[in-house]
Parts: sequence; structure tokens; C-alpha cells
Amino acid sequence: MTQTSTVVVRRMTVADAVAVLRIYQEGLDAGLASFETQAPAWEAFDAGKLPGHRHVAELDGQVVGWVAVSAVSARPVYSGVVEHSVYVSTAAHGRGAGTALLHALFASTEAAGIWTIQSGIFPDNEPSLRLHHKAGFRVIGTREKVGRHPRDGWRDVLLIERRSPNIH
Repeated sequence: MTQTSTVVVRRMTVADAVAVLRIYQEGLDAGLASFETQAPAWEAFDAGKLPGHRHVAELDGQVVGWVAVSAVSARPVYSGVVEHSVYVSTAAHGRGAGTALLHALFASTEAAGIWTIQSGIFPDNEPSLRLHHKAGFRVIGTREKVGRHPRDGWRDVLLIERRSPNIH
């Protein structure tokens, strides 16, 4: 008999800092997630993320992933546009944590009146692209050689977005 674990998603707290930053660093070490190579200190992470839209995923009581958003602009006309990051521990890939995290993010952002969630993904990060496509994101363009990765040199980034179905 095979038993599967259920993903539990909850709000991120300061008590999750060590696990969140460990998962973040694991993603950065893989080289497919970001131009960054070092996860920030918790204080910098905390200062850069909007408090109402931070979630962690747990499997068997262990934090295995997280999602959070940052404002894209201080201008009021862009108050409903955020950029998100989602990271799942390699050990939990394929177990539903990424999907559960995105759905929790959709619920919190919809409730707050956010109309666009965007992000940039490296074209070779196929698992992330599949996850986001399945969750309703679309590629809206390619930013060619938009930045230099310290290890890989110039990298393209696919700009993706999910628009709220509640825009009127």
C-alpha cells in the first residue's frame, strides 16, 4: 500500500526563515532560477516582500517550498501589479507543492485586488515554465540578454504574467 503526503500551505512566518532561505539557496545553486547566486539575509528578504502574500508549503510537517511577491512600482497606477517568486525544494519536486503555492498566492492577491502577477523565467527552466503554464500564466515576451549571470554570462529571460479573471 502506498501512502502519499498532502501538501499543506500556510502563511509564512519569521519562524520559517531558515527553511525558506535554505530552499532559496538550493534553487540559486541550481543556476536556473535567478541571476542572484546568494540568498539574502532574512531582514533583506523580509523587507522586499509584501507581507500579505507570503506562503510556505509543508509535506510531513517540513517546509518544502515558498512563494512571495514584491511590488513592481511605487506608482499608484501599478498598485495591482506584483512580481512573484516560487521555490520548491528539489526533494519535493513533482509532489504538488508548486501548484498549491501558486493557488494560495492567487487567493491572497485576488482578495487584495491585485490584477497582474508577473515574473521572469530563464528559457531553460522548463519545470518552472510547465508549472506556470499549467497555473494560467502566459509568456508575453523575451527579454534578450537582459542580464549577466555571474556563472553563465548573458541570459535571456521570458516575461510571464497571470491576469486576474476579475478585471473589469
